[in-house]
Amino acid sequence: MNILITSAGRRVSLVRAFQTELKKLNEDAMVMAVDAKPSLSAACFAADKAFEVPRLDHPDYIDILISICKENKISLVIPTIDTELLLLARNKKHFDENGITPLLPTLDFIEKCRDKRVIHEFFKTHNIEVAHEYSKDQYKLPLFIKPIDGSRSVDTYIIKEKEDLTDYHFKNDKLMFLEYLDHSKFEEFTCDLYYAKDHKLKCIVPRKRIEVRDGEVNKGVTVKNKIVDYVREHLSFIDGAIGCLTVQFFKHKEEDRIVGIEINPRFGGGYPLSYRAGANFPGWIIEEYFMNREIEDQFDCWEENLLMLRYDDEILVHDYKG
Repeated sequence: MNILITSAGRRVSLVRAFQTELKKLNEDAMVMAVDAKPSLSAACFAADKAFEVPRLDHPDYIDILISICKENKISLVIPTIDTELLLLARNKKHFDENGITPLLPTLDFIEKCRDKRVIHEFFKTHNIEVAHEYSKDQYKLPLFIKPIDGSRSVDTYIIKEKEDLTDYHFKNDKLMFLEYLDHSKFEEFTCDLYYAKDHKLKCIVPRKRIEVRDGEVNKGVTVKNKIVDYVREHLSFIDGAIGCLTVQFFKHKEEDRIVGIEINPRFGGGYPLSYRAGANFPGWIIEEYFMNREIEDQFDCWEENLLMLRYDDEILVHDYKG
């Protein structure tokens, strides 16, 4: 009944949430972690055990990960970063053959999420509006530029003057020229969605993004607004979706307009706020995958207007050898 958190990094809150819920079921069960540099990972020190693994592009990464799972009786793997989702999904058969379940959507759905243009088409097929994409020879200022496969807000630009555009923006085929959704008119929400094994939506928690640091919510608040019913109407079932999906929306402050931005099919960095509000995704995962229980609808289980203010804390390691 042990669980492994991969690419653990600084996800201390996620590790502790799984520890709390798992030990309710079995005091001896453990939440372990892996990272390329566990000696410099706060989450690895918070975990019950931690292991070093090579980088994701190493040819033996999957075999090493499976060996760690077999040697430590780990049956459930929780990925945390975009770049490992495709790798794990493409090797899911190898995990299954060893009695190990990586908690992630189907390969087809992950591939859709990794391409922002494709996920825009996905939103459209579910009658969800998206920001208009301009051609690079016919656009309107201001505009927002982002890569089709980016994450953590890397390589994104707000362009308000024509002089701010460079050859790089025009020649990089991965960069999208998009309608700029002005924060003075729109509020930005990151929503934590839980999908059961049957790919049906069981819970949604909109988190209003008040302040972001390094692409991750630093200050946020849970809000019960129109987005809840909107998502229940349009995304009640997603073929291939499993576990936690992090979906970003912009909601107009005055007009009846909600715009879909992107989907990350994994736990987001701001999920601990939803957990503290009562949306117990780790507990439901344990119930589904260890106890074979069906998850009932949980749309009203969480606390509204819960504010999260993050701050830096320290984990001290004595006698560190480097």
